[in-house]
Amino acid sequence: MTETLFYHLERRALEDVLPGLIEKSLERGWRAVIKTDSSERSDALDNLLWTYDDQSFLAHAQSGDGEAARQPVLITVEDENPNNAQILFCVGGARPADWRNARLSSLSRVVMLFDGRDSAMLGNARAAWKDAKEAGHDVTYWKESASGKFEKQN
Repeated sequence: MTETLFYHLERRALEDVLPGLIEKSLERGWRAVIKTDSSERSDALDNLLWTYDDQSFLAHAQSGDGEAARQPVLITVEDENPNNAQILFCVGGARPADWRNARLSSLSRVVMLFDGRDSAMLGNARAAWKDAKEAGHDVTYWKESASGKFEKQN
């Protein structure tokens, strides 16, 4: 099944981590879809990806804007993959509606990013871990170290 990584944020905010992960995905030649929990978060991430670095930006669109199939990065609140992404980022408590869905198995990777300082997010991540594991996904847990680097936990 799909490799599923859980990134436990403890020191940095989602906005500090997500652009770098997207850049690495694009360097691999992958397209990305970002699933959010709300249209407000989608709007905030849309703005972030245009402005996070004074020297560059990440070309992207929100679902419903332009031709989704042509976008290297697509932000959505829906369970969809209209740009044929290889990686799905789930943020703000968003997660796949059905971990057994065939669309997930077409992905190379699912990345769940959650704020470990928020008890609701932590509970949601634990439930998602259980569901992903029960559905047969290859799940791994990554925790932010004191230096800010993510380290795989056993």
